[in-house]
Amino acid sequence: MNEQLTQRKNVPPWSTRVDGCRLILRGVTFNTCARVALVVGTILSVVNQGAVIANGDATSMTWVRVAVNYLIPFLVSSVGYIAPFRLRNETSS
Repeated sequence: MNEQLTQRKNVPPWSTRVDGCRLILRGVTFNTCARVALVVGTILSVVNQGAVIANGDATSMTWVRVAVNYLIPFLVSSVGYIAPFRLRNETSS
């Protein structure tokens, strides 16, 4: 547990959406968020596409939907992972 906290402290501060996207694309969130995506994506895929796949009626669009079922939880958990490290530009009037 302490090792995870230490790794998370290694997230560099960021301030713009582009910086946040770069952190995610660099893989800063991968280890933690891939596990979240695996669990949530599998549940969503079984619930939403399970019958279609089990019946052998899966089309290429079905597999796109399955991919999105994994991608969205990964992105959402990644944003949550890096959010505490965002530097906000606080300007006073």
